[in-house]
Amino acid sequence: MRQPCYRISPLTKLQWAQAGWRGDVLALLAGVLVPLAFAPFNVFPLAVLAPAMLFAVWLFATARQAFWRGWLFGVGMFGVGVSWVYVAIHDFGNSGVFLAGFLTAGFVAFLALFPALLGYSSARLAAYKENAYPLKLLLLYPAAWVLFEWVRGWILSGFPWLNLGYSQIDSPLAGLAPLVGVYGLSWVCALSAGLIGMVVVTRRSYQLSSLAMLICLWGGAALLGNVTWTQALGKPLQVAVVQGNIPQQIKWQPEQRQRSLDLYAELTRRQWGKDLIVWPEAALTVFYHQIADTYLAQLAAEARRQRSDLLIGLSVQDQQTEKYYNAMLSLGSKHGFYLKQHLVPFGDYVPFADWLRGLIGFFDLPMSGYSAGPPQQNLLEAAGYQIGASICYEDTFGEEVIRNLPQAALLVNGTNNAWYGDSLAPPQHLQMARMRALETGRAVLRATTNGISAIIDPKGKLVARSPQFETVVLTGTAQPMQGATPYVRWGNYPVLLIVLVSLAVVRLRK
Repeated sequence: MRQPCYRISPLTKLQWAQAGWRGDVLALLAGVLVPLAFAPFNVFPLAVLAPAMLFAVWLFATARQAFWRGWLFGVGMFGVGVSWVYVAIHDFGNSGVFLAGFLTAGFVAFLALFPALLGYSSARLAAYKENAYPLKLLLLYPAAWVLFEWVRGWILSGFPWLNLGYSQIDSPLAGLAPLVGVYGLSWVCALSAGLIGMVVVTRRSYQLSSLAMLICLWGGAALLGNVTWTQALGKPLQVAVVQGNIPQQIKWQPEQRQRSLDLYAELTRRQWGKDLIVWPEAALTVFYHQIADTYLAQLAAEARRQRSDLLIGLSVQDQQTEKYYNAMLSLGSKHGFYLKQHLVPFGDYVPFADWLRGLIGFFDLPMSGYSAGPPQQNLLEAAGYQIGASICYEDTFGEEVIRNLPQAALLVNGTNNAWYGDSLAPPQHLQMARMRALETGRAVLRATTNGISAIIDPKGKLVARSPQFETVVLTGTAQPMQGATPYVRWGNYPVLLIVLVSLAVVRLRK
């Protein structure tokens, strides 16, 4: 007599796979995979598959289990993805191996609380029920994910690193960036992860509709990539981006100051005739007033004769208040300053400085007492156009960059990536700069101390990029643009509205 054949449902298999320690291991593994979606690895599908793994181990979890697994996921994600913090603290912050490791581990453990709280709050908001899969996978998890990314982007001055959307700069989803920005891309990644979850845990009719939604979502985004949201303004500019490659270990030493002045002047004089020449953040390690009437006056006169304009990174001190600012100076046909507004804790300034300075060498870094520039500043003008300037990691905040638009025809960022050596930070930061170009429909000129400098077109594509740890001048063209993308007009409000409506529906259904 033939024995009956029993089939184990995908749902039962999933329950077994995520039970006990197996779910913990899967959460940690998923977190480790996430950074591989970003530069320099660029395996962008992992930004969907890794969250899908996390959603799977959350699906049947209690609130306590969801918190623990979210934290393990965060440890894997940030432990790999922001490991460059150790380089900054140990190699350039004069801290020993143990102390640097301890501070890095504490930073990672803190960041891991965001996915932990995401898991906990999601489990509390929608407890496990047989008919709750669509609610959790398609509404709750994607909305909560973006909400916690957004909170991480402003709390304690903000740390928007490893937002899922950045990994999609070269994927079919990139076409959505000018509409909804990087947070919108993160939501689409999380929604795609939820749709994959639906394919795994639901019956055939839901599987087919979920696959259809996934195909439409990605296909529609790819088609939107062909839309041009902004228009060319005038002729392309001939530009040069100067990368001096002065090692961080010697950059601030007194005997290096004149060498830096001579190096940047020499590299610049070879590019006279270019419309715009850009130097990196803090290219000159002297205050503006110390060289204004000599070195800078001579350079400005030469620039005017050669019909070139300069944007120079240096420090500016208010002689009355003695406060000093991280600044970018326009020199040539126009003279003006942009003073950095969004400061980096423990880089530009030290919180609780009276208590912390002197305890650890990392808290006594050179020029770590900057003041923030005023929120309302006139745009820099150079090469006949208004320039949206940003310094260091200010360009990782899309909502701040668009404040200069649509007036600015070009975006310029000066950065000192020397703090992070040969780590994941420089390629990750370049990827974020490319997202700003794509969101705004503006070309971006990115000048760094020792790489990676770049010329980026309004579609976020690299026109030219420098190698790291080499003295080089990138040359090329940058097209000034006019007009505004939907993201420039609306910012993050549409995505936040989607998040709030989704969470409200989940709450009402509970």
